[in-house]
Amino acid sequence: MLGALRDLFRRLGADDAGDHYRPSDERLALAALLVRAAAIDGVSSEEERAKLRDLLARTFNLSGDELDVLIEDAIAAEAEAVDLYRFTSVLKNSMSEDERIRVIESLWEIVYADGKSDEFEENLVWRVAELLAVNRRDRIAAKRLVAEKNSARGGDGA
Repeated sequence: MLGALRDLFRRLGADDAGDHYRPSDERLALAALLVRAAAIDGVSSEEERAKLRDLLARTFNLSGDELDVLIEDAIAAEAEAVDLYRFTSVLKNSMSEDERIRVIESLWEIVYADGKSDEFEENLVWRVAELLAVNRRDRIAAKRLVAEKNSARGGDGA
């Protein structure tokens, strides 16, 4: 899942962002959506923050200061955003259907990082899926896949 996203961004020719990421950078768009998912229920748990760092590090092959800058820029971009379209339009215009489904899987990974989901998190994933043109069947399948993985690791998966 993450390898395919990483390959997409390499294929798109995304270059190093220097000190900060451009608003049109797919890495920033995905990171901002994941930041929102981690915080939308009003509590950004340690598990969610760790999962966010892990997903971004693996997806984009980042560590240290590069990873910190992406997360800081994503937090700032998400705080400034009035809606999700700013991020989803960047991703929708550059991704295949399978890649957009993997974005939804990544969102579910954040949602289930603390072992549970709530109505705000569920609604966020639904809205992002709609904006990315990921159909209901694929959204639910991604949710089940991540919930099953979470249950296998000892989370409750609910």
